[in-house]
Amino acid sequence: MTAASFTPAGPFSLASSIRFLEGFTPASYDGAADGVLRLAFPSDDAVSVIGCAVRQEEAAADGRPGTVRAEFTVHADSDAGSGDGGDGGGAAPLPAHTGAGEAARAQLARILSLDVDGTGFPALAEADPIVAGLQADYPGLRPVCFHSPYEAAVWSVIGNRIRRTQAAAIKARLAREHGRAVDVAGQRLHAFPAPAVLRSLGHVPGLTGIKVERLHAIAEAALDGRLDAAALRALPTEQALAALRELPGIGPFSAELVLIRGAGHPDVFPSSEPRLHRAMASAYGLDDATAASPGRLARIADAWRPFRSWVALLLRNRAQEETAAT
Repeated sequence: MTAASFTPAGPFSLASSIRFLEGFTPASYDGAADGVLRLAFPSDDAVSVIGCAVRQEEAAADGRPGTVRAEFTVHADSDAGSGDGGDGGGAAPLPAHTGAGEAARAQLARILSLDVDGTGFPALAEADPIVAGLQADYPGLRPVCFHSPYEAAVWSVIGNRIRRTQAAAIKARLAREHGRAVDVAGQRLHAFPAPAVLRSLGHVPGLTGIKVERLHAIAEAALDGRLDAAALRALPTEQALAALRELPGIGPFSAELVLIRGAGHPDVFPSSEPRLHRAMASAYGLDDATAASPGRLARIADAWRPFRSWVALLLRNRAQEETAAT
């Protein structure tokens, strides 16, 4: 077991992150009432499995967010290519000197958007009352990302043209049947299958043969380093999106999802997401012509820099909650 701590730069609430995950269909997250975030996922290097429990201390008297503390174990997935998953029998803790602990810490920071300096985020509210309202409604909520660009791309392929609940059930079943089981703070969790395991699957119930072929291509891309989060974020946005669109089954919408919610890019305006555009039109009282123009919407979103991804998430979250309430 390795311990790590994070001092959030700017507002951050783990409780808000947990609530978000509980309502985020792809996560299939069922949180306990103890305020602990429990996660299990393949590591960025595609050869390990990470199980971690995350807690946050109370905020300081001056309003600064409490320190975030994580306890995690990195397991060597010795049967990563066999696809036999299930009981975690092949997962052994890695020794600390391998550097796996530091890599796991960095990956967790990205998942929770704690790798981004958010001290300037509250200032956006001073010039935009819509952003001010969103920040008030969701205090401390930062994007909670997919565990990796690999998992985001897999979700995009699985969920194409089927209901989100159906896609989530397929993804969860893949984790139960082919992912590593790890114990995290008294609960047994199943990580999603590592790329080598996914590549070995010949049939996935509920998915067409074409989708399975596309999943194999996503797994190959992950193993080849084409879905490296840091590399994608280092590229100019359009170049990163173009590279992602080269993958089978990844179109404009999916490419933005992988870059924003997989690689954790904090400052991309999703130009191919109609639900966000409708949410913007409703929130800002836009006319039909503006609402139908991604270019015009992008110019409005320029005021959100360098946190365009963050504001977009809050807008979508509010729209989803309003839809669920009707």
